[in-house]
Amino acid sequence: MASSLPLPFDALPATGALVVGFSGGLDSSALLHALAAEPAIRARGLRAVHVHHGLHADAGDWAAHCLRQAAAWGVPLQVIEVQVPADAGLGLEGAAREARYAALLSTLGPGEVLVTAHHLDDQAETFLLRALRASGPEGLGAMRPLRRFGGGWHWRPLLGLSRAVLEDHARAHGLAWVDDPSNALADADRNFLRLEVLPLLQRRWPHAAAALARSAGLSAEADALLQEDEEALLHQHAGEHGHTLPVELLLSLTPARRARLLRLWVRKLGLPPLPARGIDRIEHELLQARPDAEACFAWSGARVLRWRGLLHADQERPPLPADWSATWDGHAPLELPGGGSLCFVDADAKDQPAATAFDAPLQVRARQGGERIRLPGRSHSHALKHVLQERAVPPWRRAHLPLLVDAGGEVLAAADVALSATLQDWLGARGLTLRWLAPGDPR
Repeated sequence: MASSLPLPFDALPATGALVVGFSGGLDSSALLHALAAEPAIRARGLRAVHVHHGLHADAGDWAAHCLRQAAAWGVPLQVIEVQVPADAGLGLEGAAREARYAALLSTLGPGEVLVTAHHLDDQAETFLLRALRASGPEGLGAMRPLRRFGGGWHWRPLLGLSRAVLEDHARAHGLAWVDDPSNALADADRNFLRLEVLPLLQRRWPHAAAALARSAGLSAEADALLQEDEEALLHQHAGEHGHTLPVELLLSLTPARRARLLRLWVRKLGLPPLPARGIDRIEHELLQARPDAEACFAWSGARVLRWRGLLHADQERPPLPADWSATWDGHAPLELPGGGSLCFVDADAKDQPAATAFDAPLQVRARQGGERIRLPGRSHSHALKHVLQERAVPPWRRAHLPLLVDAGGEVLAAADVALSATLQDWLGARGLTLRWLAPGDPR
């Protein structure tokens, strides 16, 4: 089985098995056939995944076809059935795409490479869609040939090849494929471009698809150059594990560059992309707000808040339940509701949890209000609320702070933000520190 498709193998990461998204259509059939013909690819690992959406009466037959075809080529195939939500606000096409990529991501191991069959004509369609949405260089760059995807990579090796080239390959090798009849309907935006707009353009400009794809490539190059500067700004100024940016920095940038930096910041944090009006909302409701206004913009389970001189971005997370409490002897890390944990670590090796035990188990609970704490070097106690304010703990983060309380009701610590004199002496005598991982903090 020899391949005749020119695939850019030099763009691949050096290691990692290849996992092909195999729909059974023409494009993915040509791709899987070409990869299966490469001994070096088989040697590093090759398998396929078919996502069964169940949206068409023949979906089961398509899955069966993929199983037969993959077996004939000696490629392991996994079929994953997904439920496509009808009310996700993305439309059926968008919801199916989200479900498909979630399923594909679930099969990908660390360092492995998802391979999909997007080709030059798809790239031209994507460029037009992004242009019609008034995208800048980032969006007009359309689909990148290689990008990070979860803990691995996403490789699109066919972006330089037209669908006609793939069809020639398939026919030359006698390949069989399935046709999804929904692709022949011009209802969806992408189908309308494919069936109506691009053929019209190509009647006048035969190389229209190649030219549009080339424009996408040039936009991606321009975006990459701009992103280098923005990556440097984030590296220099983003704090709290990347979750904060100084308002002063943002206001010093031009609006266009500020918008790009905000989008990159959100993307680097793994949050949902900002909606179309998101930048305007941040500009007017957060950056122009009074420093003490605690302004917030939320979308799709994420949020950006302004507090004092910083913007804070993260997922929306519920506070510790007001009625939650647990007993902790300190011997093993304590997992907290909603994520996060408490543990002791060796003061000289702060990444290594240390096994120890209190003289008597402590209660760990949520703040209830009115607590006081006696800090090291102080002869009297202070209102915990004032201590947290002085230590610049944002209000929403205070709602996640677990308190350590002894049997007599003395507050020994508010997470690792404020330690009492009693607990500080106890830890110092044992060479330990207390570490709190808040929900979403890297472990």
